[in-house]
Amino acid sequence: MELLDLPEVGFECTPSWKLRQGGYGFAQCRLNVIEAILAALMKVSSLRFVRLRYSMIIVMTILLVGERSAQAQHRPLLTEDPLPIRPGQLLIETGVSYEHRARFPLSGLEGDLIGVPYFGFSMGLSSIAEFQVDSGFNILFVDAATEAPLAEKLDFTGDTTTDINDPVIATKILLQQETRRAPAIGFRVATRLPSASNENGLGNDTFDWFVSLLAGKDFGRTRIVGNLGAAVLALPTDAARQNDVLTVAVSITHRASRTIDLVAEAGGRVDLKGEAPAGTEDRGQVRLGARFRSDPIRFDAGTIIGMGDNDPEFGLTFGVTYAFDAFNPSK
Repeated sequence: MELLDLPEVGFECTPSWKLRQGGYGFAQCRLNVIEAILAALMKVSSLRFVRLRYSMIIVMTILLVGERSAQAQHRPLLTEDPLPIRPGQLLIETGVSYEHRARFPLSGLEGDLIGVPYFGFSMGLSSIAEFQVDSGFNILFVDAATEAPLAEKLDFTGDTTTDINDPVIATKILLQQETRRAPAIGFRVATRLPSASNENGLGNDTFDWFVSLLAGKDFGRTRIVGNLGAAVLALPTDAARQNDVLTVAVSITHRASRTIDLVAEAGGRVDLKGEAPAGTEDRGQVRLGARFRSDPIRFDAGTIIGMGDNDPEFGLTFGVTYAFDAFNPSK
């Protein structure tokens, strides 16, 4: 396997004695580290550099120094925080999304994709464990159809196709609590079920498996979370084969006020062996958004920017989250 030619990015940080004198040095230190992570991510994923240059500037401006820690994040971010929700708590997320020029290389379809409704369900099983289910419903307004491996299986009429968003069932476990010097560490394992069909052009009809290591650390009012893992993707065109890809993501949450969070993330998957077969192609996106908290309800909105040729050019997402204590966990 050919080694990746990653860009050189400095990691220099202000000495600790200067950090106690003010917040600028601390923010600059964090800025250098996150620049390095995002630069490596952009290099690995063959991103659209021109489009993402301004997005990265916005991401960096969110790194401000404050006094209170940010909460573990959910919508509109996809990056998983290692911290589980409270034991006995039930968290329900729902929302809508729009993606301009969404692409499905396996079926050859391209168009505007609307996800309505999206829903997520999370349950706190204990102080270290969380159970999750995510799914939804997709509507694609087809603008173009090109030659593709499974294009001959398409079976719908008109210029609109719909299907269920493949459900993802996951369990997250906290391995190490966050300390003053060390981040929280977690582990997540997930399975994606084949609910969307090839005939509708929106699914792969395959079982996929994901595993990832999660890390998260508070820096004043800013929280930085990173995910690194692997995905085992079954090949839709060959049931006897699979493609193993690297998954990576980094997110930033900044508590701007008592009720408003500013959020940003970049993440995706990449095949390090070379050109990936259709259905397991490289994917990635940048998300920029905000959350408004009014306990126990939280509203969110965000923009989506595709990172590669197989990703939508841009999109929008809006949602609401409701959390409540559903049961008393056993002692």
